[in-house]
Amino acid sequence: MGGGGGLAIAALLCLTAGAMVAYAEDPYLYFTWNVTYGTISPLGVPQKGILINGQFPGPNINSTTNNNIVINVFNNLDEPFLITWSGIQQRKNSWQDGTLGTMCPIAPGTNYTYHFQVKDQIGSYFYYPTTSTHRAAGGFGGLRVNSRLLIPVPYADPEDDYTVLIGDWYSKSYAQLKSFLDSGRSLARPDGVLINGKSGKGKGNDEPLFTMKPGKTYKYRICNVGIKNSLNFRIQDHPMKLVEMEGSHTIQNIYKSLDVHLGQCYSVLVTADQEPKDYYMVASTRFTKEVLTATGIVRYTNGKGPASPELPVAPEGWAWSLNQYRSFRWNLTASAARPNPQGSYHYGEINITRTIKLVNSVHREGGKLSYAINGVSHVNPDTPLKLAEFFQAPEKVFQYNIISDEPPATIDQAKQAANVLNVTFRTYVEIILENHEKSIQSWNLGGYSFFAVAIEPGKWDPEKRKNYNLLDAVSRHTIQVFPKSWAAIMLTFDNAGMWNLRSEALEKRYLGQELYISVLSPERSLRDEYNFPDNTKLCGIVTSMPKPPPYTI
Repeated sequence: MGGGGGLAIAALLCLTAGAMVAYAEDPYLYFTWNVTYGTISPLGVPQKGILINGQFPGPNINSTTNNNIVINVFNNLDEPFLITWSGIQQRKNSWQDGTLGTMCPIAPGTNYTYHFQVKDQIGSYFYYPTTSTHRAAGGFGGLRVNSRLLIPVPYADPEDDYTVLIGDWYSKSYAQLKSFLDSGRSLARPDGVLINGKSGKGKGNDEPLFTMKPGKTYKYRICNVGIKNSLNFRIQDHPMKLVEMEGSHTIQNIYKSLDVHLGQCYSVLVTADQEPKDYYMVASTRFTKEVLTATGIVRYTNGKGPASPELPVAPEGWAWSLNQYRSFRWNLTASAARPNPQGSYHYGEINITRTIKLVNSVHREGGKLSYAINGVSHVNPDTPLKLAEFFQAPEKVFQYNIISDEPPATIDQAKQAANVLNVTFRTYVEIILENHEKSIQSWNLGGYSFFAVAIEPGKWDPEKRKNYNLLDAVSRHTIQVFPKSWAAIMLTFDNAGMWNLRSEALEKRYLGQELYISVLSPERSLRDEYNFPDNTKLCGIVTSMPKPPPYTI
């Protein structure tokens, strides 16, 4: 099937608004999504939102390791639209990654069928729009990948499994926010915080978001789907046992609260062992002068009484958050789906072949606001980078390596250009993310999990490697970098394709703080990358070009 990038389907089923399952080599899940505008009022103010099948947030995808997911997306907006599946590695399949560097957007009034496999993964993820400022209007939802029954998980099956999408929110429309950014203004502070699309009145009369039976243990998958602020999450009188983070089982530490930075997901176990009544779950902004808070009710099934109006207090300062990050450890004894399990355990013993240091910066030139990486503010060309590369005409669209592996000594101006790094296939690379800005940064890398080996204040130098965690750093796909600090990640670039490294802060990404990493297999072989899907939409200069010969074994 062309849309599947080399994945075979044994049976064709009619598409419906829900999911249908067929069986081939691995099960297939089919979805049809209608993307529309709709009026929503998450903060009590009516505004234009983006709905999927009439829902805000969008529907949850509930899948299992190695499932093939087929989603037919109908764009009923009046603008081009794309969705990315944040944290799904799209092994050999960057064609389906849903970014403007890999795909032409879905034009208004048309549809596109995504087809990808959640290969060798487990964990908690979410999807969201990558076009324009659409993420500020909705179009996001949870995506879970359950372990196969044959693979044991390091905890007993919970009574139930809940998705908790937390994020900051603006009462202005996404179009207004876009006009602010286009005119040179930065985004002001958000107007509120949401938990699963609701802010909570906080007076004890909200309907419960979740219910728990006394004595039972529940899994909560907590993801920060916001666009500007880190959030702290906690549940009144209920400690949380961390068991998974962005696809990796963790050492099961207990936390009263968790800082969840932009784009990050944690899975925790919570046991209903308190007095049977209502309790508040709380999400509040971190590192902000004025703290914004949302609440949601968790109700015991035999509950008798309202939640206490005294909300648990959030921590202060980013030193607390840094110390919490340092407490996260990978569970090396747990079975899990991994592309390379044995090699993964020994990442600290692999020789680094290249060090890439990336510095983010903000610029105001001629009334225009931009954000940059190593002095380049990324601009998406009309032709997706991946398509230009596949049609063997990259030089007509972009230039590789316009930034070097070392940032300039001073970055006074931002060059506007497509920012594409070329990385040699299957090399082991160290990336240093240095944040010279006053605000916290959160980075996401598509196509991979990386080992988050260090976050420290100050500037990085090679001597700092002696402070790396080279034993059990969590394998994940996002990493925060605190103000005036740096982070180090390490990974093997063994997934051929065009992959997006981006700031998870909407205004920073929208105004240029992203780049693409081209990982080319020299073989042009199906062993390394799936073929160009037959249903690929073409745009830009490749529209009328002859299609190159397909990859072969």
